[in-house]
Amino acid sequence: MSFYINNTNPNRPGPMTGNPVNGICEKVLIETTKVFDACVSQTTETGIVLPLTGFNPANPALPLTYISAQNQIGNPPTVSDLVIDRIEGSPNYANVSMTITVPLTVTYRDANGVLGTASSSITVQKCSMLFVPQPSLSPVDIKVNALFSSQIGTFTPENIFTVTGCLQILIKVTAVVDLLIPSYGYPVVPPCQACQSGNVCPGFDDLPLYPTATISR
Repeated sequence: MSFYINNTNPNRPGPMTGNPVNGICEKVLIETTKVFDACVSQTTETGIVLPLTGFNPANPALPLTYISAQNQIGNPPTVSDLVIDRIEGSPNYANVSMTITVPLTVTYRDANGVLGTASSSITVQKCSMLFVPQPSLSPVDIKVNALFSSQIGTFTPENIFTVTGCLQILIKVTAVVDLLIPSYGYPVVPPCQACQSGNVCPGFDDLPLYPTATISR
């Protein structure tokens, strides 16, 4: 059993049925990241020059034949030269400009037919009008996610590819805040289907899954 397999308990995540107010039992204060505004753009970038470093395997035989360029796994884009220019007459809105650098893994085949990879990056300038809340003790942060994909490119000595690709950028205006939200309380977590028979953990039967807190009045 799981939250979604053979489980009819009402205290579980999933679609709501009936009156959604039924079952709300408390107001919960949680610390979370609130998104105040966001936008996404998708462009086709041409003539992008990708200098290559970190060849794997080392010293490939030239010339290289381009295969593709993709985001580096585990290496997110970086933001620099961030400027938040508030708009006169609309103080909660601003022109948000920045430089975005996206690390890339470039895949190629060398003159001997050996498949290899190298590192590079694409750097773009971005400016978007966004809702930016006023300054507070909880600082506003501009977060960026980017996805670059390319299968078109040509090799130019020394160790450069000139490519065409699609670039998708997601910009978010966020802040870490405390939110007071209505809650249905803790979920009822069902036992896993692949469980052992018998009580192999004495004393665990009476141990609650989540901490409890009773407020005396």
